[in-house]
Amino acid sequence: MESLSPYQVATIRILSAGLVLIPFAAKAFQQVPKKKLGLVILSGLLGNFFPAYLFCLAETKIDSSFSGMLNSFTPLFTAIIGILFFQMKAGFKKIAGVVVGLIGLCLLVAPGGSIGLTYFSYVVLIIIATIFYAVNVNMVGKYLQGLGSLNIAAVAFVCLVIPCLVILFCTGYFSLRMSQPMLVSTGASCVLGIMGTAVATVLYYILVKRAGALFASMVTYGIPFVALLWGVLYGEHITLFEVACLGIMLVGVYLSGKK
Repeated sequence: MESLSPYQVATIRILSAGLVLIPFAAKAFQQVPKKKLGLVILSGLLGNFFPAYLFCLAETKIDSSFSGMLNSFTPLFTAIIGILFFQMKAGFKKIAGVVVGLIGLCLLVAPGGSIGLTYFSYVVLIIIATIFYAVNVNMVGKYLQGLGSLNIAAVAFVCLVIPCLVILFCTGYFSLRMSQPMLVSTGASCVLGIMGTAVATVLYYILVKRAGALFASMVTYGIPFVALLWGVLYGEHITLFEVACLGIMLVGVYLSGKK
């Protein structure tokens, strides 16, 4: 986001994911039942489109390492939303995990904590994104179980290509001067979209089918630490208090997902 706006970075990310999946779109549209087409598109919006913008906007004020920590809240909200709206069984460990995880979050954003209330509104953006993730996970698990992972991704992202082009036009991207920083930012956004969105989404669903959801959910533990590593490499300020709060949140994740 050094040369592009948050809206442009997020849009290029989704657009590049859609473009790389176009070769699979024709077959995907044939295999996805028309009655589930709306749910697939909604899955693309909740699972990728809206969170991409929310994360980019949040990271104009907070570090990528901290946003990676907050991303670990996805399974906690998955449990909360599953219990409230998708008839998920609410065991003691699941509820205890949610409570412990929320305590970790409160410590991070409480007055005098690592972030405090100054940037709380930007923290809320990422929390909303994780709620969208959680709704999408529950929706896919309940209503899209029989569809191929590549078909879901292809339909969801290809349907977003035209809206993304409109957004880029409205944000003035096509009138920007072609410079090296602009091209580097565009290339980085494309890598994020192709590898971090399109390929990663397909691989994740393949992993779920081959190894089961429990094993696949271990990615939740990896994301914060990968984000911390990148934060260290790029000179972000990371405190031991933040790491401790991350530990509390991951204990909550472990309890909420433990059978």
